[in-house]
Amino acid sequence: MSFHRTAVMTVARAAELIRNARRGLALTGAGVSAESGIPTFRGEGGLWTQYDPVKVASIEYFMADPSAYWKVSKERGRVALAASPNAGHRALAALEASGRLVAVATQNTDGLHQDSGSRNVIELHGSGRTVMCLDCGNREARSEVQARLDVEMPPRCTHCGGIFLKPTVVLFGEPLPQPAIQQAFALAREADVMLVVGSSLVVYPAADLPLIALRSGAQLIVVNAEPTPFDELATVVVQGKSGKVLPEIAALIGG
Repeated sequence: MSFHRTAVMTVARAAELIRNARRGLALTGAGVSAESGIPTFRGEGGLWTQYDPVKVASIEYFMADPSAYWKVSKERGRVALAASPNAGHRALAALEASGRLVAVATQNTDGLHQDSGSRNVIELHGSGRTVMCLDCGNREARSEVQARLDVEMPPRCTHCGGIFLKPTVVLFGEPLPQPAIQQAFALAREADVMLVVGSSLVVYPAADLPLIALRSGAQLIVVNAEPTPFDELATVVVQGKSGKVLPEIAALIGG
């Protein structure tokens, strides 16, 4: 059997499982956003190959000098804010709209799932679209703060003038948002199909979601460009980019 034929059959099997799902849950990682031009953190060419993550993105260093974070975000933030959803995002939104997925749990903070039309998005690592002042609690749109970085470093709160303006993302040393984690875990326990897309499945507790789903009897589908530690546990593994694979799955399922 040719490789292409095997790949087609694998995609067809994934479509069959999702078509029959009553409570499918998706987990997405940086690979989905990378196809919209947002650099990943890990892996070849990732952000952490260029910068020390502890010094750039830990709460301890942020509180000592917010400028270190914002100097990196001056470029990275501009790229993320300019990005648009890709075909993979749109396919997930279509699967939710058709009733096959109850939610998308994501490790990404860029808001592209919401932009694509996904309604129930669980942001496990927070959102990069909003910035909060740690002194007074005032919130601003990230785009407004980003626009000031050329003339203000670090940016200051427009309400109190404080310098501790922090995006509502989870930095190293901070706890994850417990309501989001608890909601995702509850849905994983109820899922009959768990679809993992663009995640290396090495970051916890997000990587616990497939395990929880499997223990509850769910079928696991992994769509990723590289192998993951969970591939041997999956019913279906499709190695490829989500922007190509997910539209093929959605097209086989139809409305």
